[in-house]
Amino acid sequence: MSPWKNLLLATAAVTLLWGGPAAAEKIRIGSPYQTTTLDPMRSANAGSIETFGQLYSRLLRIDETGALAPAIAESWVVSEDGTVITLTLRDAKFSNGEPITPDDVVFSLLRVRDTPESAYPAPMQMLDTAEAVDAKTVKLTLKHTFAPFLGNLEVFNVGIVSKKDVEARGDQAFVENVVTSGPYMVEKWVPNDRLIIAPNPNYWREGFPKNDGAELIEIAGANTRVSMMLSGELDAAREIPWSQVAEVKANENIEMPLEPSTVIFVALLNHAHPPFDNLKARQAAAMALDTAAMAQAVTFGNATPANSTLPNALKFYDPTLKVNGFDLAAAQAAMAEAGYDGREITILITDEPEREQQAVLMQALWSQIGIKSKIEKTDAGTFWTRLTEGDYDATPTWWYNETTDPDLAVRWAVCGSCGNKAYYTSYNNAEVDALVEAGASELDETKRAQIYADIQRITTTEVADIPLYYPPFANAYSKGITGLRMTPALQWTLEGAERVK
Repeated sequence: MSPWKNLLLATAAVTLLWGGPAAAEKIRIGSPYQTTTLDPMRSANAGSIETFGQLYSRLLRIDETGALAPAIAESWVVSEDGTVITLTLRDAKFSNGEPITPDDVVFSLLRVRDTPESAYPAPMQMLDTAEAVDAKTVKLTLKHTFAPFLGNLEVFNVGIVSKKDVEARGDQAFVENVVTSGPYMVEKWVPNDRLIIAPNPNYWREGFPKNDGAELIEIAGANTRVSMMLSGELDAAREIPWSQVAEVKANENIEMPLEPSTVIFVALLNHAHPPFDNLKARQAAAMALDTAAMAQAVTFGNATPANSTLPNALKFYDPTLKVNGFDLAAAQAAMAEAGYDGREITILITDEPEREQQAVLMQALWSQIGIKSKIEKTDAGTFWTRLTEGDYDATPTWWYNETTDPDLAVRWAVCGSCGNKAYYTSYNNAEVDALVEAGASELDETKRAQIYADIQRITTTEVADIPLYYPPFANAYSKGITGLRMTPALQWTLEGAERVK
């Protein structure tokens, strides 16, 4: 759900061979993110998330309208109290031709929930029992009513794997001759370079994929990705720098739709350190940041200034919320009321240009209300260690949500009792934590909307963090490719992509 995922679980370099060299008609996608493993349970970094979506089908999928739709489960029934979900599986096969069974489903879900090496067990934590009822039926019983659970069945790491293969080969099952359930299978993997995927001939979705596969190419340098996109060496490229969006958009052979995302940039404040242990100081810091100017300066006006602690692509996001907006006079008054003693704070950042730009703007804007600060750069690993240990005063960073339901988001960002101290800010409000649980257990959509509106109002007022801006995905696509887009939750919709002849 956040940049920390890029730090997880790098694997040993291996090459996987399923067939011959990549065909010329494969869709070429350039990304700054690495595929670190082919085991959907073992990583939550951005590059691996993209890969898992191509290799492993989940029980449900997000359709072209953004709604939950059948996938390996062709239908499902939810009990009246929301605690039992009964899924009927379609006739589907793995890439090796063997049937996907209820036993495979149960194994895959519990593997995510229970394995110590599971990188992101949170989506399955409310699952109490999983049972293969018969040859086509899976019964999932929850610990209690939990409205977001259906959506969690579509999260990137709950792709269905072969129980028989994984139990027989262990970790080796994800090193060679990988058995997949999604639209593609592995043709060749060269870690730190590229993953080449080929269509899965046994894929359950008739008529898909609509292409000859893809090369997921790791290209760290943004300028290199742009150059390759402009020259036609790539069919798609992730994360075009904001400074080059206009240039890429102007190219007649490229589309840049700037797609919605569940990403939010925020300034984290350490509530355990002065001056931000004081509510008035946090409110002053929030009101001193001209987020519209920051969005303009950093993203060249392509991002929307944020008004809430939650991303604007989530269900129940409140666009009408107006709390602690830019107001320099009010910020100065709040800072005086806070009794700030003039101590210097440290703005901790990783050595990335966008992060440094954000920090410089924060420093300049805060200086107008008397907050003294210095900027400290560190490597990504040290940054994460210090953040999780609370060894910082403030930092600009980002996170995203795996689904459009806000449950995982509020547990990550503003819940003090959910395991990560509200994104390591030490923000803690028992009322908010109770609302988090109430929102998850409420089945009435109208009532849920009010609960999440209350969460946004309270946490934005109390400055759980400072919302900065909501960026779209700045991805570029060749006009020779149709049907390729990025979902708000960071996954390529690759299987429906076609090359225009």
